[in-house]
Amino acid sequence: MSSPYKIHITPDNTGLLKVSQTEEAAEKASFLLQQDLEKHHVFFNQDGFHNHIPHHILALYGTGAPASSLQAAFDHNTTYQRPVMPSHENNSSSSSSSPSTSSPKKVFFKSFTNAKEYLGKEAYYPDFLRFFQDELNSRPEEDVLHEYLFSPAAEDKDAKMLVRLFAGLLHPLIQLMYGVEFHQRGIIAEALAQTAVHGGASSEKLGGYLLEAEKRATNSSSSSSSSLEKGKDKVAIIDLIEEIRNNESLRNAARRPRSAGQMYDSVLGREEVKDALVKIASRVRVHPEEKEIERRTVEMVNTALYVASSGAFCGERIGKIHKFDFGLIHHVNASPIFLTLNSKPWLTLEIKARLLEWKIRMDLLQYVVRGCPALCLDKISGYKPKDTLGESDPLKLISRLHDFEDDGHAIKLGRAAIICKEITTSFIEKNGMDERTKLPISTDDVFNKIFHLILDSVEAPGPNWVMNCGLDEAWEDVPDAASS
Repeated sequence: MSSPYKIHITPDNTGLLKVSQTEEAAEKASFLLQQDLEKHHVFFNQDGFHNHIPHHILALYGTGAPASSLQAAFDHNTTYQRPVMPSHENNSSSSSSSPSTSSPKKVFFKSFTNAKEYLGKEAYYPDFLRFFQDELNSRPEEDVLHEYLFSPAAEDKDAKMLVRLFAGLLHPLIQLMYGVEFHQRGIIAEALAQTAVHGGASSEKLGGYLLEAEKRATNSSSSSSSSLEKGKDKVAIIDLIEEIRNNESLRNAARRPRSAGQMYDSVLGREEVKDALVKIASRVRVHPEEKEIERRTVEMVNTALYVASSGAFCGERIGKIHKFDFGLIHHVNASPIFLTLNSKPWLTLEIKARLLEWKIRMDLLQYVVRGCPALCLDKISGYKPKDTLGESDPLKLISRLHDFEDDGHAIKLGRAAIICKEITTSFIEKNGMDERTKLPISTDDVFNKIFHLILDSVEAPGPNWVMNCGLDEAWEDVPDAASS
């Protein structure tokens, strides 16, 4: 049995896709995830790059990968991980990763109140991990998540845990996704601890954007509540994205190709750009009603995949092969968590709607950061896969990524794309063909093209991904199409 201190995966616990798995693969996944929990730090370098091993192993396992593929993925990525850092209740010596030059304080968090001063400080990740493990060991998962993510105390000016959850290119959210989806309290504890150590000036800017957009949306809906209830104020996500692209200030906001700091410098760091984006993001509304939340969730997942797939074609204008954008894929990879959270009866409709609004606003922000790539359903529909054998089974196609040597981004993207197809098809079947107009990707043929596009792009020469695909300079290291 699993616990906050022990990972235990069973063959019937394969996540949203509900694939068949073997006892051998389940035991291997459990062993490798336990090794990661006990031996590896949350970041693999001093720049805050995240340890992806938990996502990688569970994405592989959840798409039917055998035990040998799980072991190969672990072996490929364990060599560069940083070891677990000592917790401060057992260590009073200075730590090289401490945020200050003085020795870290000797501390053991007895409550979240006395832990708040250490939020955003990487050196205290082991302490937060132990704190949240103990909390999850003594109380139900839903109580812990409510208190430390959704309660007033978790959202006060000193904590801002929900803002932190959406920081770091959504990595805390992705970590939480795999923990909740696969019912592993140890990974949920990792996600909460990871959330706690995100912060600093970047999170302040992110929080300013999210909270200001929410405030304006609330004020606007309060003055016209009847129009919201009647459905007159619900703007499709794709329409908001088109509006962003038609705004010259937002379309030209991205200035730094291949820069990880683009979000906080070029977009949120420039008031005129941020204000223009907040104005559009404040029009994101999700009414706290079950059917509306379901519809907007499918729309969000579908649109995120469409935008990311469109970005893969940006290099065509300068003669480059197709590559997905590194930032945009994270917004696809994180999307399935909303399906899991929506299924939880202990989350109120108001919280579900609010989380979805925040994700959509993050999607809009990431679109600007990546240079507002042109949307191109025609190019996606007309894509000619390199594999001409005509394989159409999504899981068989994506299984080509089971032994692909990377840090897990590729299989996570493939898994999320399959989930997107499943929920889109189910939604259209249940609600009728008229809903297609709000879902950019709606046919099996287009989904099949996207599955092949994912495979062809990562299997092709050059980097697996580009950074800020809407800028020509981002494609400098990508091979020319004529030479591939």
